[in-house]
Amino acid sequence: MSSFISDTISNPRFPLFATAVLSGATAASLILGYQALEREERVSNLKNSIPRDDPALQRLNSFGGSIPAPLDKEDARNQQLARRAQRGDFDEELILEQLARNRVFLTDDGLEKLRNSFVIVVGCGGVGSHTAASLARSGVSKLRLIDFDQVTLSSLNRHAVATLADVGISKVQCLQRRLIAIAPWVKFDLQQEKIDGHVAPRLLGPWEDEDGRAPDFIIDAIDNIETKVGLLKYCYDNDLPVISSMGAGCKSDPTRIIVGDIGTSTDDGLSRATRRRLKLKGITSGIPVVYSNEKTGEGKAELLPLADEEFQKGDVGDLAAMPDFRVRILPVLGTMPAIFGLTVANHVILNITGYPVDYLPAKGRDRMYDGIQAFIQGSEDKLARLTDGGDTVGLKVPLTVGDVAFLVEELYNGRSAITGIPTKLVLVRWRRPKGSSMTVLGEGKDVQKCSTLRLSDLVCMTKEEAVRHEKEVFKGKKSLKKVYDTATIEKVEALLEEAKTYEELR
Repeated sequence: MSSFISDTISNPRFPLFATAVLSGATAASLILGYQALEREERVSNLKNSIPRDDPALQRLNSFGGSIPAPLDKEDARNQQLARRAQRGDFDEELILEQLARNRVFLTDDGLEKLRNSFVIVVGCGGVGSHTAASLARSGVSKLRLIDFDQVTLSSLNRHAVATLADVGISKVQCLQRRLIAIAPWVKFDLQQEKIDGHVAPRLLGPWEDEDGRAPDFIIDAIDNIETKVGLLKYCYDNDLPVISSMGAGCKSDPTRIIVGDIGTSTDDGLSRATRRRLKLKGITSGIPVVYSNEKTGEGKAELLPLADEEFQKGDVGDLAAMPDFRVRILPVLGTMPAIFGLTVANHVILNITGYPVDYLPAKGRDRMYDGIQAFIQGSEDKLARLTDGGDTVGLKVPLTVGDVAFLVEELYNGRSAITGIPTKLVLVRWRRPKGSSMTVLGEGKDVQKCSTLRLSDLVCMTKEEAVRHEKEVFKGKKSLKKVYDTATIEKVEALLEEAKTYEELR
């Protein structure tokens, strides 16, 4: 090795080679240094071109009852820069440099899709604020933010960008105020409004510009059940891409957070109530959700009840932020909504850009629901022949697949009410009807035959248990007390009473 080095140095061409290497390194350093100085100059010129104080910018726009916040000098500069950037007066190279890590991850094509996208975030609290902030940082160019509420002191433990100075202003205003300082080229459409069926077509409609772009994704970060269900049903019925965040309250284990289908989400009150109501509206699957399968346990946080003195003051509904809105206090560890929100944003970014998504698959049960519905049809047909003794051809059962899914999964937790066995499940009437089990309307070719079956008539059993039940209770006319023990009867009766409370939601 030493002889090789000696021979190389002694070679008459070595000085020429060394000079060439040194010259190349010097030239490269000069080029890189010049590029760095040029970039710094562009940034400096851009910042210095913004007026130090604009008398026209004294206050941000106010929405509804929000308290408008005065602009400080930094806010005024950010607003001015945002207006310039949205007009296109912003160096494209600076934007690409800011998005460089996303660019190499998603590829140029993926980043271009993201930068041309339009996303709607409904609910701008703990979850939604982190989602919106991440999307703005990642390159989404159009964000519509929808939330009726204002920033409060209690918001600050989990909100992505709110500060003490933002307390009292609308959440959508707060997000826009802070995010334009990060990504001034992002266009915001702020809607301080509670979403419902009447305003959904407008709030979830296209972006109002020359191309009228429809939303690439809608994000549900609402924590009110009625509003949440209404939004998800609207998106489902209108084939709008949506992802929903379930409850982050009372959760503490980030390793339990999952992206899955609405039909498989479990173990939190918001998820359960949302899933139940959607199934009763015929939606059993097809909506991606972020949820936690963390279970409650001793020493863990739980939903706090209202104090007795609050009930003594009158209608507790008056304590809500809006009519029919939540009034109970939900314990929230500030880190968990952030993780939910970032998981939602991650899902949206991957889907918009076409990046491969390989979530662990959940077991589909739609085929099982179809089989159970077929069993109910057959059982009702046989029962109608017993109670009516006539023609049952064309008999219809007033149950949807959503009703079946609700009863099996939500009311009976995927187990037989008789033995707790979770396989070969069916639904069958609990009692033999005292009269006819079928109503007949019309005559001749216009006749319509319908079972009198209701949700609160059905109990979940294994197929073998149901066949025995039909034989002894329906055909044999035995009383339930002669077939089942008292504990089983009481358990089933309680579940059937619970089913009655859901019949009006169908």
